[in-house]
Amino acid sequence: MLDDSLKSQLASYLQRVTQPVELVASLDDREASAEMRELITEVAALSPLITARFDGDDARRPSFSISRAGADMGVRFAAIPMGHEFTSLVLALLQAGGHPPKLEADVIDQIKGLDGDFVFETYMSLTCHNCPDVVQALNLMAVLNPRIRHVAIDGGLFKAEVDARQIMAVPTVYLNGQPFGSGRMEIGEILAKVDTGNAAREAAKLATKGLFDVLIVGGGPAGAAAAVYAARKGIKTGIVAERFGGQTLDTLGIENYISVLETQGPKFAAALEAHARHYDVDIMNGQRVEKLEPSLQPGGTTTVTLSNGAQLQGRTVILSTGARWRNVNVPGEAEYRNKGVAYCPHCDGPLFKGKKVAVIGGGNSGVEAAIDLAGVVAHVTLIEFAEQLKADAVLVNKLRSLPNVEIHTHAQTTEITGDGQKVTGLRYKDRATGAEHGIDLAGVFVQIGLVPNTEWLKGAVELSKYGEIIVDAKGATSVPGVFAAGDATTTPYKQIIIAAGEGAKAALSAFDHLIRHGVQG
Repeated sequence: MLDDSLKSQLASYLQRVTQPVELVASLDDREASAEMRELITEVAALSPLITARFDGDDARRPSFSISRAGADMGVRFAAIPMGHEFTSLVLALLQAGGHPPKLEADVIDQIKGLDGDFVFETYMSLTCHNCPDVVQALNLMAVLNPRIRHVAIDGGLFKAEVDARQIMAVPTVYLNGQPFGSGRMEIGEILAKVDTGNAAREAAKLATKGLFDVLIVGGGPAGAAAAVYAARKGIKTGIVAERFGGQTLDTLGIENYISVLETQGPKFAAALEAHARHYDVDIMNGQRVEKLEPSLQPGGTTTVTLSNGAQLQGRTVILSTGARWRNVNVPGEAEYRNKGVAYCPHCDGPLFKGKKVAVIGGGNSGVEAAIDLAGVVAHVTLIEFAEQLKADAVLVNKLRSLPNVEIHTHAQTTEITGDGQKVTGLRYKDRATGAEHGIDLAGVFVQIGLVPNTEWLKGAVELSKYGEIIVDAKGATSVPGVFAAGDATTTPYKQIIIAAGEGAKAALSAFDHLIRHGVQG
């Protein structure tokens, strides 16, 4: 199951286990059970502190639990955790074995103090790059608090459950038998939903932060770069972000960041955060900003109000709120989101194995999605509004070479249809003839670009007709002391490396503003 290289790496990690760990498997006669037995046997052989049993009585078979000997821990895999989930397995083994988690002490205390019984079920795919964060967060909560149970379920292994619950996107999380959430979630987001008193505590904590020299809103590449460049000047720097890493967290492969030949989005996001923390940047993650109030007087401070009511103040502010996937905005899209309408082909593609799907969008993202999906699903129909595909020629040529792909250009999606529970098809109009057409489908993947996260800034700074923050060559907005960078601005070409460069520029401009204008608190 594990090759020699992987065994060697795992054995090295397992040296950090300090307390006995027990793996208990519940198996059946499926081939997957034999594979699970093999995996567990190999893992147990790599550490004298890990033992394996195969007499479990859990209803989900195959599955196995991970627990510290003599302790009540609710960590279970109804999956063979390889691929993206291998890291989840390693972390669960280490944490169950007494290795301390990399988590702030107050967050650990918050998890341990949760009042109630919580049974989480996460439906995931081994090819999903967003799933491990959710699985690892919930596993850790189950290690720290005996009243929390979590099972990570491979949707491909338990297809009957997936069909019964009509799960069309991963990760999808259930809590105590009821839908809890879908998509990438970090531990802070999960806690915010289950700990009702957390918002008030967070607001009180944030109220003590004091005045920042540079306050950055948004933690993507632009925000992270701005933080590093500002903090290196020796001034008080803070980042407030809903998700540190921004859209890179939802990006599978990054191959165009110069000096980095290839990496994955979550890994890249973690590197951004580590770099910012190296310079003692105050990172306030998991916070949604709702309002910007510029100073009424030159040289005054700018106030940022959060959704929990807390207010933060900066002598200068850098807006780097990024962008999100653009919606098609046709009937059926909202109704069937995560019920056949999806936005991540890498994450959700395996759920449509052997089925027919459509991809809306003929740019690089859409064509790449269609190519990836063609290797998994039965048939892909690509719908492009323009008269020709806009993707790079090498991608278009690859797409056209695939036997199970059909391409419709000059086509306008008019409706995503369903039966009330899930997607059943798509309708489009031939823009040349006006003729309407319908396609029977199980899923629709939307890949039509980005929209800036700037709705909350209307009336505060000048925006373009597309909702982008208007900036000059130095990243300055229409408001003195307020700067902006990245995909949320009018800067052309929305690329990670360009966003990072613009973030650095905005930080240098903010520093220059502080020096030249003698901004006072």
